[in-house]
Amino acid sequence: MSRVLIIAEHLNGQLNSATARCVSCAQALSAETIDILVLSDAADAIAEQASKISGVNKVLSLSNPANAHPIAQVLAPQIAEVAKPYSHVFGPSTTFGKDLMPCVAALLGVAQVSDVMSVESSHSFKRPIYAGNAIISVEAPADAIVVATVRTASWPAAEMNGNAAVEAVSVAAALPTHTRFVSLQQGKSDRPDLQSASKVISGGRALGSAENFSIIYSLADKIGAAVGASRAAVDAGYVPNELQVGQTGKIIAPELYVAIGISGAIQHLTGIKDAGTIVAINKDAEAPIFEVADFGLVGDLFQIIPELESRL
Repeated sequence: MSRVLIIAEHLNGQLNSATARCVSCAQALSAETIDILVLSDAADAIAEQASKISGVNKVLSLSNPANAHPIAQVLAPQIAEVAKPYSHVFGPSTTFGKDLMPCVAALLGVAQVSDVMSVESSHSFKRPIYAGNAIISVEAPADAIVVATVRTASWPAAEMNGNAAVEAVSVAAALPTHTRFVSLQQGKSDRPDLQSASKVISGGRALGSAENFSIIYSLADKIGAAVGASRAAVDAGYVPNELQVGQTGKIIAPELYVAIGISGAIQHLTGIKDAGTIVAINKDAEAPIFEVADFGLVGDLFQIIPELESRL
């Protein structure tokens, strides 16, 4: 039987919903036990949040001053020690997980399975390739621990009505001295987090400038949505790259996705293919985005968006 350890993602004292999505993936294994590992400088409060996820047997709380910032090279040796009794180690396929899990896999001497979107058996999984245009089956060695990232857009978040036990743990792993935290530079916003938001409004190159992008922010604020962007808009300098949606950006699965002035390159569509309802606004009636949109509106975005916002 499978014993699964899930690495919790959290920021500013709040558990990321990606953790609950990893639990849903672990449940598809029919695992004997599903445990969550929380690493922080003060992990107890976050561990308490994780204990509410349904289907979790136990939450391991690992507090260490070195874990104040999520540095992969610092967290990975500790995870590798805790993971030894487990058959599977899962992390979310987010920026956090993509940075961390390869380090864990390397320390455990195995190849990582990336972007698990469905489970066929305890060691067989499906994942997308070629920007999501093809799905392949991946077989992990049955005699080795499985280290994998979970494509969070493909899994629903597990319910939050559990009551798992919380256990404090410690490890004697040697931590590196060549990697250290210096500073963090990030944009600050009161808007919902892009990767976990239920509604997302994205703008593309057709906005024309960073100043014009303000109409996207305004519309998003009107409906309480997160803001995203195409790679073209990011490359043009309209918005910072943490807003990029797509193959080389963030893979998201909101209930509502509104693409404004985005043509719909395959790399962008890869990032939104699991969205519930897709709305496209573009003046080019032949834009590829309309092939995947549930609702499409052909017209000038600079006329349509102000009118739409006034009606909202």
